Amino acid sequence: MTNIFAPFEPERDEPRRRRFKPIPVRVLLPNMVTLLSLCLGLTAIRMAMEGRLELAIGAIVLAAVLDGLDGRIARLLQTSSRFGAELDSLADFLCFGVAPGIILYHWGLGDLKNIGWITVLVFAMCSALRLARFNVMLEDPNRPVFAGNFFVGVPAPAAALVVMLPAYLHFLGLPQTVVGIVIAAIYVIGISLLMVSRIPTWSGKKVGARVPREWVLPVFVLVVLFTAILISYPWELLSVGSVLYLAAIPAAYVHYKRLERAHIPAAAAATVHHIQPDEEEQRPGRLN
Repeated sequence: MTNIFAPFEPERDEPRRRRFKPIPVRVLLPNMVTLLSLCLGLTAIRMAMEGRLELAIGAIVLAAVLDGLDGRIARLLQTSSRFGAELDSLADFLCFGVAPGIILYHWGLGDLKNIGWITVLVFAMCSALRLARFNVMLEDPNRPVFAGNFFVGVPAPAAALVVMLPAYLHFLGLPQTVVGIVIAAIYVIGISLLMVSRIPTWSGKKVGARVPREWVLPVFVLVVLFTAILISYPWELLSVGSVLYLAAIPAAYVHYKRLERAHIPAAAAATVHHIQPDEEEQRPGRLN
């Protein structure tokens, strides 16, 4: 008689079956970079609460560098995925929406009590709205080709670095006064509105996609030089970079509008070229 209650444990000689297919390491690498950026954002929050603002800002700068690398790594390894895009957005909100606001609050906005906290909330909300809009616009099929070189509004990583300009100036020796803190709060609100605005800004995604052979060594030298300056003179470089970025926004707007004006007649001509034969076929009396 066969055993009605068969043993739960399989036979020892039976090969063990895999439940999941193994995942290549190259698929995990971009997400690991994103998670490292997320850890840097959390570390920046801790450093800010402990009063070590210099280290907190350094963590945000490094997180911004990693944020620029994870997408490029995913495209290079051809491992882009919807999961990676959603994870990147969540990490961006923490690193560039929450952490900079907390840093600025502990830097001086906390002296304004509720007004300072409301300023931080506005920055975080605008960062979340900006990231949500960015994810939606990725699926827009009607977006012109030239628009791929531009962001709509200031991107979250750039806004996080630019919004901390008052802290950079303070570390350079600018005295921290009540009037200065009020101006800093107004400045933070202005950067927040730039994030959710429709103003086009240069994306820089296609910059450095391919480097000419004769420029390889100069690029290496420039990267090393930039890193050395950032380590030696961080506040000077971050201050100058923030001012130059804000000054470049009007130039990006003018460039975008010029491309848009050139694109509209070309799109209209292409539409007429495709529609005209169909209209002629619908005319009465046409011989088929």
